[in-house]
Amino acid sequence: MPRARSRPRRARFPALLLLAGAVAGLAACSESPEQLVGNGGPGDRPMSRNPPPVPVVTTVPERRAFGVEIEAVGTALANESVEITSKTSNTVTAIRFREGQVVRRGAVLVELDRSTVAAELAEAEATLADARNQFNRGRDLSVTQALSKAQLEQLETAVKTAEARVAAARARFNDTVIRAPFDGRTGFRRVSLGGLVNAGAVITTLDDTSVIKLEFTMPQSFLNELVPGLPIEATTEGLPTRVFEGKVTTIGSRVDANTRSIPVRAELPNRDGVLRPGMFMSVRVKGREAPTLMLPEEALVPEQGKTYVYVVAEGRAARRAVQTGGRVPGSVAVLAGLEPGERVIVEGTQRVRDGALVAEAARTAGGGDATATADSGAGAGAARGEGARRTAP
Repeated sequence: MPRARSRPRRARFPALLLLAGAVAGLAACSESPEQLVGNGGPGDRPMSRNPPPVPVVTTVPERRAFGVEIEAVGTALANESVEITSKTSNTVTAIRFREGQVVRRGAVLVELDRSTVAAELAEAEATLADARNQFNRGRDLSVTQALSKAQLEQLETAVKTAEARVAAARARFNDTVIRAPFDGRTGFRRVSLGGLVNAGAVITTLDDTSVIKLEFTMPQSFLNELVPGLPIEATTEGLPTRVFEGKVTTIGSRVDANTRSIPVRAELPNRDGVLRPGMFMSVRVKGREAPTLMLPEEALVPEQGKTYVYVVAEGRAARRAVQTGGRVPGSVAVLAGLEPGERVIVEGTQRVRDGALVAEAARTAGGGDATATADSGAGAGAARGEGARRTAP
C-alpha cells in the first residue's frame, strides 16, 4: 500500500516572516508624525536629528563717551633746579642762608673775599679816568690841528680799552657775592665760613618745587591719544591717601628706538610742598573722550591670541572677530568688528558654536534674564521648552 507524501515543515517559515513584515508596515503607517517625534512628555525623546536651540542671554552694545586710561610710572622733578657754585677760587667770608630756607630771587646766599678784586676794580677805574682826560685834551688840540687824526684815534682806543677793563673788574667783584637765581628752597650747605671754595665746587642746591614736573614714558601705540592738556592723576607710596591732579604739558619729539616708547612731561601743582624732586610716582592718563561702543566683558571669547564675540542673527549665533580698546570695570571698548544695534551673547558663550540655533533672552536692566524674544523657526517653541527642562537642575 503506497505511503501518503507529507509536506515539509520548512516551507511554512518564509510565509510566516512575510506575514509579520506586512503587519509591522501597516502599523507604522497608521502612526501619526506626532507619535514619531514624541508628544512632549517627560519620558519622550525627540526623534529629530536637529539639536535643540541653546538658551542664551544677549545685550545690545551701548555707545557712550569713553576715553582710554593709560597707566605708567614716572619721576618727579623740580620746576627749576640748580647747584649753586663759585666761578673762581676764593675764601668764604659770609654765609647768608640756612639749610632748607625759602629764598627769593636775588637774595644773597654766600659772600667771598673781595679785597683783591676790589683793588683791581679801583685800579681799572683810575686808568679809565686818565684815558678819558687825555682823550678830551687831544680832541681840543685836534681842532687847531696840533694833534693828528691818528693820534686822536689812539686816545679814543685807550678809553675803550680802559672801559673794558673796568667792566671785567666789576664783574669779578660782583662774582664775590653769590645770589639766588630764582625763588626756591635751599638744600644742604656744603661750605663753611673761612673755607676755600674752588671754581665749580657746589656750595648748596636750590629747587623751585611750587610746580612739580612729572616725566614718564608711554608706548608708541598710545601716541594718537596723547595731546597737551590731557588730565592726569598721580600717586606715590609716601603719600598713599593723596591723589595729585595735573595736565600733560609736553610730548617728546622722538620715539625711543629700543623701547618704542615716547617721553611725556606733565605738571602737578605743589602749593603745600609735599612733593619732592626724585619721588617715584604712579601715573594715570585720561585719554580724549569719544563716542565708543561699550560691551560687557563676559561677552568676549579669547582664542589663539584673538578676541571674538557671538552675534545673534535670524535665530543663529555668528562668531565675529572684534578689536578691543580700553576697559572700565565691567565693560570694554569695542573699536572694530561690531555695528550699533547688533545683539551680542553675554551668557551662554561656552555652549554655542558658530551657526548654532539659539533661544535668545534679553538682559534686563538689573542684569537678569527676560522672556525669550527671538524665535528659532517652525516648531522651535516646543524644542526650547524641552531644552530648558534638560538644563534645569
